Amino acid sequence: QVQLVESGGGLVQAGGSLRLSCIVSGRTSFNRAIGWYRQAQAPGAQRELVASVSRRGNLNYADSVKGRFTISRDDAKNTAYLQMNDLKPEDTGVYYCSASATYENAPGRYWGQGTQVTVSS
Repeated sequence: QVQLVESGGGLVQAGGSLRLSCIVSGRTSFNRAIGWYRQAQAPGAQRELVASVSRRGNLNYADSVKGRFTISRDDAKNTAYLQMNDLKPEDTGVYYCSASATYENAPGRYWGQGTQVTVSS
């Protein structure tokens, strides 16, 4: 079994920064695609992909966060990060970390419990 634990969320003013961490533990390799998703708390809000990094290190960002968010991974620590700068109120939501199986190219198989990010205006 694979476990993901996120941390680093909190309350921040618009324009501020936060860094989220995701520790992956359990079965073997950290050689997985990792993604950060967020879900706003409005009724009916969908979980959306914010950023991802493939097993080969290819990066992908949602248009809404390009230039402000940076995803990275430290394979030695089995940890992925999401550096979020210039935060906006619309970035508010629960942020989830997700990992692929070691043979898959996209995250979505394993999920953390989420960490709340609230950006005040």
